[in-house]
Amino acid sequence: MSYRKRTAALASAAALAGSVVWMAAPAARAEVVDVNYQCKTPIGDKSAVSPIDIKAVESGGGYRVTMSWQKGVSSSPVELGKGAMTPSATITLGGADSGTLSVTGPANDAAIPANTPIKISDLSGTYTPEKSGEVTFTAGVLTIKALGTTTTCTPTNDPGPSLTLDVTAASGGGTTGSAQGSGSGPDTGAGLPQTGPEDSAVALGTLGGTVLLVGAAGALWLSRRHQGARAGR
Repeated sequence: MSYRKRTAALASAAALAGSVVWMAAPAARAEVVDVNYQCKTPIGDKSAVSPIDIKAVESGGGYRVTMSWQKGVSSSPVELGKGAMTPSATITLGGADSGTLSVTGPANDAAIPANTPIKISDLSGTYTPEKSGEVTFTAGVLTIKALGTTTTCTPTNDPGPSLTLDVTAASGGGTTGSAQGSGSGPDTGAGLPQTGPEDSAVALGTLGGTVLLVGAAGALWLSRRHQGARAGR
C-alpha cells in the first residue's frame, strides 16, 4: 500500500471511530401511550382514553418533566368557568429508580362547557435522580379539583412507559432512589426529549476527539518515516 493510501486509510478509520463513539451515546426513548382512565366523580364513575406524552429536559442537576394529554378526560354536568378547575397528577418511576413524581399545572384558562371532556393543561415537575441508569416514566393518577369537588382518574390498562431516560445521579450515586417535584406552566423544551446528561455528551465528544488525534498522529509518524526512508536512499 502506497504512502498516500495508508494515510487516507488511517484518517478514514479515525473519523469512523469518532462517529461510532457518538452513535453509542445513550438515547431517550419517548412514546405516546394510550391510557384508559377510570374516574371517580361526584356524580358517578366515568371512563375515558387519552394518549399521554411525557417529555424531559435537563434543568440544573435534574430534569424538568412535562406530562401532556392529547384528549380530554371526564366531564362536568355544569360549566366550569375560567380558573375553576385545577389539575395535578403523578408519574410512576421504574427501572433504576422507583417511587412517584408529582406534576402540577395552571387552572383552566378558558371556560369548559357542561358535559364535554375536560382538557388537561400540561403538568410539570422537577425530577432529581438519586441513582444512575435507565429510568422509566409512566402515567399515574390524575386528580381534578373543581367547584369544591375532587375527581380521581386512575389508569386501568397497565400502560407502558411514555418515556425512558438514561440519567446520572446528581450526587454521583446512591443506595436508594426517590423522586419529588412540582411545577406549573408549559414546558419550553419542545420536540424530542434530551438524550442524556450534558456531561456524558462532553465526555463522548472528548473521546471522539482523542480518536481523531491518534489517527492524525499516526499519519504524521508515517509521513516522517517515509521522508526518512527517502533521505537514506
